[in-house]
Amino acid sequence: MRTIAKMTCVPILGACLVVLLAGFSVSAQDSGTGFLKVKANPGRAGVFVDNKYVGPAANFRIARKYALPAGEHEITLRDPRYQDFSTKVKIEAGKTATISQALQPETLADPPYGTLRVEGGSSKFDAVFLNDKFMGHVDEFSNFGQGLLLKPGEYTLKVVSPGGKQELEQKITIEENKKTTVRVGSAG
Repeated sequence: MRTIAKMTCVPILGACLVVLLAGFSVSAQDSGTGFLKVKANPGRAGVFVDNKYVGPAANFRIARKYALPAGEHEITLRDPRYQDFSTKVKIEAGKTATISQALQPETLADPPYGTLRVEGGSSKFDAVFLNDKFMGHVDEFSNFGQGLLLKPGEYTLKVVSPGGKQELEQKITIEENKKTTVRVGSAG
């Protein structure tokens, strides 16, 4: 009897999945939602849609896909080590628009440096901004072997979730050959 129950449940489950997926596809078209897939080099570049941060271009080298309302959108790719790239993309309901772009390297600042580490936040994809310039994701600066090399000086640090909620804003001082660690608590 167990075998019969398993055999009859699998097709029913499969049919349910097909119906659910078909329903999602129809509802995406009905709601005027399409998708954006970004293939960027480097994959850690931040994706901004209409000047709002939505997340990284890739995770573990796999391009991420973002749901967007149908229509024309300005897409900007940002990474502090590269020049920004902007383009306009038309998103069609129920379809995926793909951008492929290799960013051009930026000239790096000369030493001396200090190091910034950022830990915590609501998501590993929370965006880190210094003086309103996108610098990367919390996950890039969070463990003992990671950090952002910066010229010594004072900065305004902001951490923003992919949904746009600001998690933190504070003044920090980076000192030559020293590590500064900032802990972002979960905002309630």
